[in-house]
Amino acid sequence: MTLLLIAIFAIGYFAIAFEHNIKITKTAPALITGVLCWTVYILYSANKELVSEQLLENLGEFSGILFFLMGAMTIVEIIDLHDGFEIITTKITQTNKRKLLWIISAIAFFLSPILDNLTTAIVVVSLLQKIIEDPKERLYFLGMIVIAANAGGVWSPIGDVTTTMLWLGGQITAVNIIKAMFIPSIVSVIVPLLIISPKFSGNIQKNITATNGSSRSRKQQYVILITGFSVLIFVPIFKAVTHLPPYMGILIGLAIMWVIAERIGNNKEEQDRFKLSPAYALRKIDTASILFFLGILLSIAVLERTGILNSLAQIMEAKIANKNAIVLIMGLLSSIVDNVPLIAAAQGMYPLSHYPTDDSIWKFLAYCTGTGGSILIIGSAAGVAVMGMTKIDFIWYLKNISWIALIGYLSGAITFILIQSM
Repeated sequence: MTLLLIAIFAIGYFAIAFEHNIKITKTAPALITGVLCWTVYILYSANKELVSEQLLENLGEFSGILFFLMGAMTIVEIIDLHDGFEIITTKITQTNKRKLLWIISAIAFFLSPILDNLTTAIVVVSLLQKIIEDPKERLYFLGMIVIAANAGGVWSPIGDVTTTMLWLGGQITAVNIIKAMFIPSIVSVIVPLLIISPKFSGNIQKNITATNGSSRSRKQQYVILITGFSVLIFVPIFKAVTHLPPYMGILIGLAIMWVIAERIGNNKEEQDRFKLSPAYALRKIDTASILFFLGILLSIAVLERTGILNSLAQIMEAKIANKNAIVLIMGLLSSIVDNVPLIAAAQGMYPLSHYPTDDSIWKFLAYCTGTGGSILIIGSAAGVAVMGMTKIDFIWYLKNISWIALIGYLSGAITFILIQSM
């Protein structure tokens, strides 16, 4: 069964990677792979009721992620429908490609610790689409958004699922993760920026539709933009206070946006009112990318449930004596499989009795599994969201961004090790 599951996962991964060559949208192979993996698992299992229970449990976890993604995308679409992003895009007057690349990357890096890397990717990509008209010109920018959003997320306890898991598990504390991770994280962004910047020269072609002026009143734009960002920032606060999962926060935030958007729309003509409504925003979100996300999560869940990921972690522990090397490899693996089961496996492998809170292994694990996901476009939630929202291709990312992200990843890792050895 193990070999069959690995084969199905590999074939599905190949189909996703070469979607443009086989001319099949990545959502289809992702869903087929996910369902086939669970089918093989239950057929080979003696306890089929247990497998069904495990599937229901995983779907409960996935629904939280998918509802969060749907809510965040809808909030962004509501802001966009009311031209809220125009307030920001008009402030970004820089047209020099190199300088703009640094500005966009800085926005993603410093927004991610507050909103988390997934929400940040959705917001910053939406901003970028308003600034740069040519999809081809946006490609390297999109790659840097993935790298910067993931790097920014690891130096905050709420910026990335890996740091959140370790924070809630008692392996790290908020203050220490910020102090230990900020410098390595920023190094992992600056190094790729230094590599990519020379590829750019001249000025961008500004998106004309983003600078023509909006038919919405400036007051309404500010109300929607400030409300939108406020409810996004509110999500981690809601989670910390109530201990409810993030999707509950995003859903109540969406409801607040819904009320405000409809109140604003009531003063419009009926046709305009519908085009400004949250119901219309829900129609505009990319449902295919949400289903793609579901397929990926289903596939990886089987690898976790069957113990394949845990066995891999134990093999590394037995064969490799150096803890830093193990964590580095786990970071590389997080670009292929979800970092959540990797963190869960590590939490089981390394008890707090031997590796106490804020031990360097936990900090390094947060860095590696968080930034390692940038090496492949589908290695992180931020990357999957960017891939779903844009025309960025897996193979293009692999050829042009992956090696740069790898150098940034290793640069930050070396920086962390050097700081810890001082």
